[in-house]
Amino acid sequence: MAQLFSDISIWLLITLFVLGAASFTLSTISGGGGALMQIPILNFLIGTSQTAPVINLGTFISRPSRIIIFWKHIVWRVFWYYVPSAMVGAVLAAFLFAEVKIYWIQIVVGLFLVSTFFQYRFGKKERSFEVRYWYFIPLGFFISMIGTFTGGMGPILNPFLLNAGIEKESLVGTKAAQAFFLGIAQIGSYTFFGLLTPELWVYGIALGLGATLGNFIGKELLKRMSKLAFRKWVIAIMVISGLVLLVKAFSELF
Repeated sequence: MAQLFSDISIWLLITLFVLGAASFTLSTISGGGGALMQIPILNFLIGTSQTAPVINLGTFISRPSRIIIFWKHIVWRVFWYYVPSAMVGAVLAAFLFAEVKIYWIQIVVGLFLVSTFFQYRFGKKERSFEVRYWYFIPLGFFISMIGTFTGGMGPILNPFLLNAGIEKESLVGTKAAQAFFLGIAQIGSYTFFGLLTPELWVYGIALGLGATLGNFIGKELLKRMSKLAFRKWVIAIMVISGLVLLVKAFSELF
């Protein structure tokens, strides 16, 4: 164990902590996207193959604080539709982690996220299409699979939550509760299939502690935001996340 810590740069851990705090402050006021924003930075810092397990571990560690903060706003009906299929998708994705390439799915998802700018007219339009609660069953399976492969797919759920009339604290709290139970399946599967080494656990813990701090900072900022301002932040992060996915997919494809 002493050898492990001697091999890890303290500056890298500080960088991961700050990255977690900054990205999850932004994630809280924009309904998600913190994990996806971390992908290009972590790819550079620790390598592409290690990014997804570290992001999902860091995100999982930060979730209890976000659930506690937004507990009374959680929409449990959506939670129960989403979580069972999402946990199945996470286990299946972890099993296939090293074998499956998802470039084209990332491109489709990226284009969908970028299109939300036009769907919502940058926040002026409250809803762009009808959403029924049962939609969250297939969404849970699909989003958890892609998120387990990439390390972050939270923003793709936002258009469906917004169109179901779920905004601000309710959106953040509901996603946090869903993501926590999804994280149990992800981290358990990563561990079972040998994808989380002791070194990656240290990285994930540093990232998660920073993300926990970001949750509290973000909560204070969110209280001061109007619904329109929140919707604009959500859309902005969805568009940026879509562009990140497109760049990531094309760079791996070509």
